[in-house]
Amino acid sequence: MTRDYIDFQDRSQPLGFLITIRCYGTWLHGDERGSMDRRTFNTFGMPGRPTNSDLRDSDREFLKSPPMRLDATCRRIVEESIREVCEFRSVGLVAINVRTNHAHSVVRSSKPPEPLMNSFKAYAT
Repeated sequence: MTRDYIDFQDRSQPLGFLITIRCYGTWLHGDERGSMDRRTFNTFGMPGRPTNSDLRDSDREFLKSPPMRLDATCRRIVEESIREVCEFRSVGLVAINVRTNHAHSVVRSSKPPEPLMNSFKAYAT
């Protein structure tokens, strides 16, 4: 019988999380790229919210300010903020990439990712 490296790993906890945060107003419900919501379209492996231009246009009308785009200075601040959160919470930051309208981070944590994501958003704001 051959053994695989998987036999020696505990798979009860994820190895890490990919956390993506988006800038305000840059991806609205009903967008052709697809979207999720917290009530109906939020099940892993299931389809997201279908394209709906009326919903997208309605969401756009409710924006309180123009969509947020990050210039080089803002991208640096967002990256520093995410690094600060990880250091403060003793979370391993594996990778980070901040773009003009979103940021990706890969973290090692045994805790749920949602509070960490909320902290990323709050510190970056």
